[in-house]
This record gives sequence, C-alpha cells and structure tokens, in this order.
Amino acid sequence: MDIKIIYEDNDVIVIDKPAGILVHPVLNEKDTLLDFLKNKYPNAQLIHRLDQDTSGLMVIAKNQQMAEFLKAQFKNREIKKKYLALVYGILKEKKGIIAKSISKSRKRGGSQTIAPIGKMREALTRYEVIKEFKNYSLLEVSPETGRTHQIRVHLASIGHPIAGDEKYKFKRQEKINGLNRQFLHAKYLKFKLPNGEVKEFESELPNDLKLVIDKL
Repeated sequence: MDIKIIYEDNDVIVIDKPAGILVHPVLNEKDTLLDFLKNKYPNAQLIHRLDQDTSGLMVIAKNQQMAEFLKAQFKNREIKKKYLALVYGILKEKKGIIAKSISKSRKRGGSQTIAPIGKMREALTRYEVIKEFKNYSLLEVSPETGRTHQIRVHLASIGHPIAGDEKYKFKRQEKINGLNRQFLHAKYLKFKLPNGEVKEFESELPNDLKLVIDKL
C-alpha cells in the first residue's frame, strides 16, 4: 500500500491518503488503511475518516493517550480541516454556512440524508467559491462537525452535488470525462500537539483532479 507519510513523531502520524483506499473495514474487507497502519504501528488509532474515494490529509494517533488528546480537539472543534470540492452548477451565494442536521437514510448502502429519519445529528459546513467554470464551481469547504458523508450530503442538499459522486448525484446529471470518483480532496489540516505546538499541513490537488480542472 503506497501511503505517503508527511509527518511523524512519537505520538502521531499525518498521511496523505490516495483515493481508492478503504480506511477501515465495513463488511470484513481486508487490505484497508487500518490494516496497513496496524502492521507498522500496533497501537495506531483512527481519529477521523475519509471516504474511500476521497483523497487527502489524515491524522492518526500512535497511542491511546494521543488518541484521547486528538478526540478532545475534534469534540471542541479545535482541529481545522479544509477540502476542495468541485460541484455542479453556479452558486448564488458565493460564501455561506450549511446548518442542516443529518441522519441515516432508509436506503441501503450507508447513505445519509437531511430528512428527519431516525436519530438526527447536528452538522455545520462552511463553504466559499474560489473559482467558477461553465456549469461547475470549485469550492473550499470547511466542516465544523464530522458526520458521515457530511460535505457530500450538505452540498447536494443545496442543489450542488459534488462532481463524480455516484451516491448523492441528481438524476440525469452529466459526467465529466476522466473523473472516476467524487471530486473531494482534504487539502488542509491543523491541530495541536500535547506540548502546545500547533501543526499545519497542506496537500496539493492529486493529478487526476488537476486534469479535470485543466479540462474545464
């Protein structure tokens, strides 16, 4: 498994995850990111997740104490994450906050929904348009909560689903040639170490997504 480790110390590692890698088993799958980490770091713990077809930055704790330290930062919304997302359409509001609770959908396949089905969980997502193309917009997205599929569900809920997202796409939604996954990349990560030092990391857009932008 070709995983790029961009930072490591005694307590934590930061990786740049490629698209296509499952982070943890869902239906007893093997060869997940967690399997890779456990082989190299037996006490490694996942603190947050990225969808299989989402690329970008993740922080992983190497021990229980660091795991609790990072979880507290996530709970208090002190860890900052930013994503790049290409969405369908041109947004009227070029900057805003999506505040819609998310719950599990009755559909199969682990879908989430905005509709009040089952237990609802608060979810907040900030976005800003950074570039516009014909029929598409490139957004910088900052989730303030960490719900399953949050960015994908929220953007679809305002009428602008992520390009290439098969789960939350609209009917008759055109496809972009050469885009074989959802256009979502975790580009920025900021958190604090136990000694008080603040760490910031950035990840460039992967080549497959760069090519899509070049075509547009």
